[in-house]
Amino acid sequence: MNIFEIATRKKIRFPYKGSASVEDLWDLPVEELDTIYRALNRQRKNADEDSLLKPSSKGSSSLDIQIDIIKHIVETKETERVANETSAIRSQEKQKILAIINAKKNEELSNKSIDELTEMVNSL
Repeated sequence: MNIFEIATRKKIRFPYKGSASVEDLWDLPVEELDTIYRALNRQRKNADEDSLLKPSSKGSSSLDIQIDIIKHIVETKETERVANETSAIRSQEKQKILAIINAKKNEELSNKSIDELTEMVNSL
């Protein structure tokens, strides 16, 4: 089973303005996800403390699943952000090149004689 299936079956909620579902996390900015991640890590550290009076809760699977989900969502969002930036840069470069091609075509056209231009107009 993957972590998302486990989370939905266990109805895991995250500490964000009360509680947030897995679906809600996808709508949050990366900075908010980092805040949730740090809060979950603090919980894990507190849960991992040894005590003679309380048995250790090693293997806090819900907490580990929450942390893994946050990590996965942040990694996915960062990958998508980089891909979108790369795509935007390529699109800008393509637009520059097309503008240069258009300028060269116009330059070539403006260098034609009046007779050549008249002939071109008449053929249209």
